[in-house]
Amino acid sequence: MIAATDDRTPADGAVTGRRPFDFTLPPDRIADEPIEARGGRRDDGLLLVARRDGGRVDHRRMADLPAVLRRGDLMVANDSATLPAAVRATGGSLLHVATALADGTWLVEVRVPCGAGSHPVPDVTPRQDFTLAGGIRLQVTAPFSHSADGVRLWTAVPAPQVDRVPWLLRHGRPIRYGCTGRRWPLSAYQTAFARRPGSAEMPSAARGFTADLLGRLRFAGVQLATVTLHTGVSSGESGERPHPEWFSVGRRVAASIRSARRAGRRVIAVGTTVVRALESAVDSNGHVRAGSGWTDVVITPDRGAQTVDGLLTGWHEPQASHLDLIEAFAGRALLERSYAAAIDGRYLWHEFGDFHLMLP
Repeated sequence: MIAATDDRTPADGAVTGRRPFDFTLPPDRIADEPIEARGGRRDDGLLLVARRDGGRVDHRRMADLPAVLRRGDLMVANDSATLPAAVRATGGSLLHVATALADGTWLVEVRVPCGAGSHPVPDVTPRQDFTLAGGIRLQVTAPFSHSADGVRLWTAVPAPQVDRVPWLLRHGRPIRYGCTGRRWPLSAYQTAFARRPGSAEMPSAARGFTADLLGRLRFAGVQLATVTLHTGVSSGESGERPHPEWFSVGRRVAASIRSARRAGRRVIAVGTTVVRALESAVDSNGHVRAGSGWTDVVITPDRGAQTVDGLLTGWHEPQASHLDLIEAFAGRALLERSYAAAIDGRYLWHEFGDFHLMLP
């Protein structure tokens, strides 16, 4: 069931001024294993195609994408590779390392293992110390972000200072949520575009692409390009603003986007991470330019999005901040229609779930 909720002020003080998008997600719609473990291929995943013009929705498969898109469309994906960003600490805790900020401070979420997954810890205190693998001592210093359930991300200082990426590649494991009993290798959390390690969680909108599908898209005249946005942790976002993430938009892809838009060809983002990266690189005239750095851009229906014509994404939790970005692109009416159709059609949620393509 799709239902509106009351206006709210999230715990971090960000006033939405509007009703968040809410709905009831049946518990059996959570994909807790990759489609490959169910005997399928990644491009066998369900694809709901929604069109803003007329509000029509169609049920397809990811493998149908070349027939859905047009010759000349430009698809832009995220080439960030997923890190094993969960690390065990003394005392039985598990830390999710969301990112490392420019000053060397880490953003972490403190959790307790259960099964192969974990659940949040509500009683973390400032100046609490954790000892990690490799002789690293990590001290939690201050709250950084809040969710509806309280503080979720904390700033923390590692001693000695270490390069987060190689350290996690040596000592971490993939982030998993819930008390699942199954473990999957890091390769299950990588996409066909993954080139640059840095994401705490997989840019999962691109998980349905295979080498075969990419070849058929190119044969159909669809152009492919990549940007980078290293994602942080994304679970349990109700009431939480997206935190800073590092992005890079290269000169070549920026020029390709400007050329496509001048020619009236469609630019389609593969994932909300791509939209955030491109909106962080737009100039005062609405043109995408090369750029990189830390972005704190938050895309809402009030702000709007101006860099893409289409969006391929996954299915997001009720009231998640991703839904604000999608509503900025698609509008509330199409968002409600799409999510109702996905629930009726038994689409699957989460990083191993199905897909949602919104077109003009």
